[in-house]
Order: sequence, then C-alpha cells, then structure tokens
Amino acid sequence: MFDKLFGRGGERPAADPHALPAPRLLPNRMYTLRALGDRRVLALVEAASAGDWAAVKATLGPFDLGRDDQVLGELAELDGVQDWIGRAVEEDKEHRATALLISGARHILWGWEARTRARAVDVTREQWRVFGERLRIAEEQLLEAAELRPEWLTPWRRLLTSGRGMSLGPVVNETRLDAALRRDPLDLETHVEWVSHLQPRWNGEPGAALAFAREAFARVPDGDRLGCVIAMAHIEDWVESDRKNCLITPEIQDELLDAAERSILHPAYVRRPGWQQDFNMFAMALSLASERIALPRVFRELGGAYTPWPWRYMGRPEQMYARARRNA
Repeated sequence: MFDKLFGRGGERPAADPHALPAPRLLPNRMYTLRALGDRRVLALVEAASAGDWAAVKATLGPFDLGRDDQVLGELAELDGVQDWIGRAVEEDKEHRATALLISGARHILWGWEARTRARAVDVTREQWRVFGERLRIAEEQLLEAAELRPEWLTPWRRLLTSGRGMSLGPVVNETRLDAALRRDPLDLETHVEWVSHLQPRWNGEPGAALAFAREAFARVPDGDRLGCVIAMAHIEDWVESDRKNCLITPEIQDELLDAAERSILHPAYVRRPGWQQDFNMFAMALSLASERIALPRVFRELGGAYTPWPWRYMGRPEQMYARARRNA
C-alpha cells in the first residue's frame, strides 16, 4: 500500500499532449486551473466567450457534451453565453440539441447567480422570481434536448439540479436519477449531485447521502473516479454539521484513505481533462479529516493546481486550499 501511495515501484502517468502547461511556481504557491487544464477545452471556452457558434461547433469535435458533464460545465459557467446561445437554438436545426443542452445548463447556473448563495429566508421575492423563470427555461430546453438525443446523459444530470431548485419532489427527481444512471451507472457527476440532493438542507434524511455513496463505491472497479463520491459525501456531512471537526475520526480517516487508494491514487485511474478536480475533492475531504497518509501525495500530484469546486463550500476558499496544502 505505501509503495503505491508514495509512488515507489510505479510509473508516473504519461504526459498528456493536450495539457496546458502549469505555470512556474515558487514553493508553496498555487494557481487556479483553467479550462480543465486542456488546450482543446481552452479553445472551446474562448470560442464560446466570443459568441462564435461556428467556432464552438468546430472545437467541440474531441468531446461528447452528451456524456461529458465537466466540459459542459465549462460552457455553463461562462457569463454571456445566455446572450447568444438562443439564436443558435432557433437557427441551427442540425445542432439544435447541442445548443439546447448548452443553453439549459447555462440557465441553471444563471438562475443560481440570481438567487445567490444566501439562505432561503434571505432571498428576495424578485430574486426568487428570476431564479424560477430561468430554471423553467432550463427545464424546457433540457427536456427537449433529452428527447432529441435519448442516449445523452448530461441533460438528465442537469435536470437533477433544476429539479432540486424547483422543489419538484422525490418522484420526479428519482425518475431523473434513474434516467441518468441507466445511461451510465458509474457517472461521478450524477452521484455527486444526488449526494447534495440527499442532504437535510434539501429535506433529505441524515446519513442517507453517505449510505448512497458507500453503496455506489462498493460496486466500482479499482481506479474508477467514482471513488470521489465518498470524499464529497463526507464534505457534505461537514457542511451540514455544527462541529467543524466532525470528520476527525479514525474511521473516517481510514475510509477516505481507502477510497483515495482505490480511485485517484490507483494505477488504473485515468487522468482525463479536469482530473485535478477529482484530486481537489479528496484534498479537501482529507484535510478536513486531518488525514496524514494520502493527503501529502494528493497535494504533491496537484502541484499547486486549485479548482474552486469543492473549496467554495468554505469561506475564503483559496486561502483554505493554501493553508491545507501548507499543513499537509
């Protein structure tokens, strides 16, 4: 186990020819990962930022937005996409499903931007109105995209988020979960979204999210990134808890160590674009648990690469990442 954890007796992953070069950093410095650390994703993001639909379609070639939620997320995060994507929906009949998918995903995040991260009691009536209006548009567009491309997974994964925001209830949301998992039973983003859905703040039962994560992780082969669902379930428990040291137990430390070793630190793990976010999930969870075996390796592999998710659950997320890295 220790040989694997500390890199002895194994080979480093082969260099990715599409990887963006990491900046040269002074010791203990960090940088925010952009475009999933991939040149091709950066070209896609730049085309979308310019509102160039023809260039977006051209740069989408290496990717399948119907299955790759991380790449879709890069487009959904871009402010301004909502200003031009509607024209693509109406005018480009051949690629209407892709335009609907991008627009629907963007409208969900745009809706949450209007709502803000404030507690529900602190959200104004106008904020709720805009939030609901944008989510309703997202629902219509994503459902049409799913109808046009029934093999696609990502519309159903994104519909889980809009369904949670609109409080559509367990029957609707569980149907959407089943639809996503039928298309990919091991999809990490679907599982992470459901872990959030099961939290008490969304009317879930205490312990339900961790039980769901453990059941999912028990089915996966070694090296699968779905092991990150264990890290996220513990992070969500930390968010819900009044005790900020609630993860510092030998049992949780051992569970996180085992999950890291069997997923992101396993030789079979594939470093696809955005792999740094998988490592950041474990970095945050292991830090909160004060785990000391896997954590240094995780930060060493990251080389200072910071992804806002999931650190945004904390106040001052960049500072907390830097502190956790120094203390690892």
